[in-house]
Amino acid sequence: MPRRQLAEKRVIITGASSGIGWHLALQLAQHGCRMIVCARRKDRLDELATRVESAGGECVVVAGDICDPATRKNLLDRSSEHFGGVDILINNAGIGAMGRFDDANSERLRKIFEVNFFAMAELIRESLPMLKQGDDPVIVNMNSVLGHRATPLKSEYCASKFAVHGLSDAIRAELSSDGIDLLLVSPSTTDSEFFDSAIEDETGKNWKKSGAMPPETVAAKTIRAMQKRRHEIILTFGGRIIVWLDRIIPGIANRLVARFGQ
Repeated sequence: MPRRQLAEKRVIITGASSGIGWHLALQLAQHGCRMIVCARRKDRLDELATRVESAGGECVVVAGDICDPATRKNLLDRSSEHFGGVDILINNAGIGAMGRFDDANSERLRKIFEVNFFAMAELIRESLPMLKQGDDPVIVNMNSVLGHRATPLKSEYCASKFAVHGLSDAIRAELSSDGIDLLLVSPSTTDSEFFDSAIEDETGKNWKKSGAMPPETVAAKTIRAMQKRRHEIILTFGGRIIVWLDRIIPGIANRLVARFGQ
């Protein structure tokens, strides 16, 4: 199939106030996309919109909590009013927490699932009528290599990302007959505000690795995968090794993770 053309595409990006979402917006603007950006921090979204528009792009801000049905409705209403629909939905909003599972309470688990899974799933469901009418539509779910191989001290986050992985595989098959594509993106550690904004961190560890991938690189690789009509990408060599090790010799993978993952 020919490469997906991005010029004039109508895009919704959640979690756009920093990191990967921020750079996706800036880079998609350079491809001629028109977009709705969403996050809780309106001041950051306004700054992003100014940068997008100064580069010749078009950007509409919707500030709010993606877990709130009213925010999701506002996103879709604004996309309909301003652009007449949506062609690309990028689910990038996410949160994490670090610490032992048995030291946490149920609230931490539920909060992570509300943001990382339930809000994303419902936004997909609610956007489908417009996506079905879209121009070469695609859903992009920003996931994690931890949605393929779980590690200690991030149990709730890993569980939510495994759920995203499973839902993505299932609905990709369901939506193929409607002409809607789905790309699952699985980065490893990214140099972003993710760990700074974690809802809990009881480990005392420094989670930011010196070799973390810059968010602008994650954004660029994601956009190339959209253009190439990829269905899934794991962004780092180390991430691919972990995934294949887990699939081929899971017993050894389990021992290595138990010994070195904490």
